[in-house]
Amino acid sequence: MTTTQQEFDRSFVPLTLDGVDLQVAALHRAGDKAPILFLHGFGSTKEDYADIVRYAAFNGHPFLAYDAPGCGETTCSDLARIGIPLLVKTALAMLDQFGIQRFHLVGHSMGGLTSLMLAHQHPERVLSFVDIEGNIAPEDCFLSRQIHDYAHDDAERFFEDFIERTLHAPAYASALYAASLRHKVRAGAVRGIFESMVALSDHGELMEKFLALPCPRMFMYGEQNTHLSYLAYIQSQGVHLAEIANCGHFPMYSNPTAMWERIAYLQHPSTTS
Repeated sequence: MTTTQQEFDRSFVPLTLDGVDLQVAALHRAGDKAPILFLHGFGSTKEDYADIVRYAAFNGHPFLAYDAPGCGETTCSDLARIGIPLLVKTALAMLDQFGIQRFHLVGHSMGGLTSLMLAHQHPERVLSFVDIEGNIAPEDCFLSRQIHDYAHDDAERFFEDFIERTLHAPAYASALYAASLRHKVRAGAVRGIFESMVALSDHGELMEKFLALPCPRMFMYGEQNTHLSYLAYIQSQGVHLAEIANCGHFPMYSNPTAMWERIAYLQHPSTTS
């Protein structure tokens, strides 16, 4: 009989934030190096980052990844209350639960925007920040702005139509991503998340917040998104750019090895190439 060694632990953490009851599903492990916090994007889950245990560059690093409210295995008593502010408070509460003070930060899309707001509020705690196509400008709302461009009063109908549009989008991993959306996100959470993302992207001075962060910063993007208008500008302001080949918005699905190599580079520039 063979046994499987557990390379990370699973936990369900009860939280109450602003009167909203959460049961947050997390993956984590201990270690003696600097911790890493991973925040997934809309329609994704904590398992996007479980493969950290496969890459030797991260040996010894504790990590924490969890399902955001309204997503994955995390339960939420009031889906309509979910937006970026609640997601930031969830991140802070989870860091407290696991006793994490200073940490490397990695966030994708919705998780990238959440990470940016977290880092802006507590810059002294963030050792480095890998922003994987997180919103820093209005043009980044190609998914979330659909809440206005294809508005529908019925949350379920909007979500079904969103999934269908995503299924046929001409980008790497779109069909793969679309296939699991209804299993990974509650339809009742979509409007609050998308509306808060659009509002912050349009009016939250995200670019200024991103460039003002004192830690090393990387902006990771797929080769299909080289059209983003601000790439040269943020590079001129000291941001590391990481273009991922054969990739659109989802490097963890299209080219995960390149994604992990670039994350490791920012965190260990003297020991990785």
